[in-house]
Amino acid sequence: MRTVVNLVGTMIVTEVEFEAFVARIEPDLRRALAGHMPVHAVPDAISEAFAFAWEHWTTVKELHNPGGYLFRVAQSRSRRRLEGVLPAPESPRDPDVEPGLPAAFRALPERQRTAAWLVHGCGWTMVEAGEAMNIAASSVATHVSRAMDSLRTAMGVER
Repeated sequence: MRTVVNLVGTMIVTEVEFEAFVARIEPDLRRALAGHMPVHAVPDAISEAFAFAWEHWTTVKELHNPGGYLFRVAQSRSRRRLEGVLPAPESPRDPDVEPGLPAAFRALPERQRTAAWLVHGCGWTMVEAGEAMNIAASSVATHVSRAMDSLRTAMGVER
């Protein structure tokens, strides 16, 4: 088995071990970030998150929810680059999505939008979303509930 020294040079990591980690985490991380930032910024955010994971492998590989942790890393490392960036052009409308939903979703406060996306869009548990957002699971539940109430109101849907 071939090994390489990570970027910091403090430990030996097998390529196979890290590639398996990336293959397992990347799809969920991509989906979570796609709901939180312009689509064109997601690949760079993912690259930064996995570069961080490589550099801090001893810590990252021991985490209960490394995907949630890397979500926060990607968010924070991308924030400076995204300030003042215009949102990506809207993609063609999905025939299964109510036309007013994307605008109503974008109008939500950031925490509500993130919580609702992670829980309903990505299928994360309240605990996983809380770890990613660095808040308690009960706070995630509150943000999701408020987001859903706001979306129902904006869409004219009664509970």
